[in-house]
Amino acid sequence: MKANVKLFVAAGLLVGLALVLLVSPFASSSPDGLEKVAAEEGFDGSAREHDTGDSPLADYGVDGVDDERVGTGLAGVIGVLLTFGIGLGLFAVVRALRPAPRAPVAATGPPR
Repeated sequence: MKANVKLFVAAGLLVGLALVLLVSPFASSSPDGLEKVAAEEGFDGSAREHDTGDSPLADYGVDGVDDERVGTGLAGVIGVLLTFGIGLGLFAVVRALRPAPRAPVAATGPPR
């Protein structure tokens, strides 16, 4: 990988981590639009817990971390790193499966 591409990828990762650490703790805890409409229409009580509701990173937090802001930031860091790792792995697989570039064919006519 070229040095400028590595620098671009590293800068993108650092910007993502900085945003997660500095901005996510200030995210609103108010219900989002879907939850608000469900409450207004009176069917919010019929909601069921989804299959991953008891996962370690459910509800934008980390199990075992008591401070909500720290838990939110830590969950964001884990999410950014997981997403970056998966993306990097997929790009590596695509690059490995891509056919090698062909060598240029030499001209066979008289020189001009």
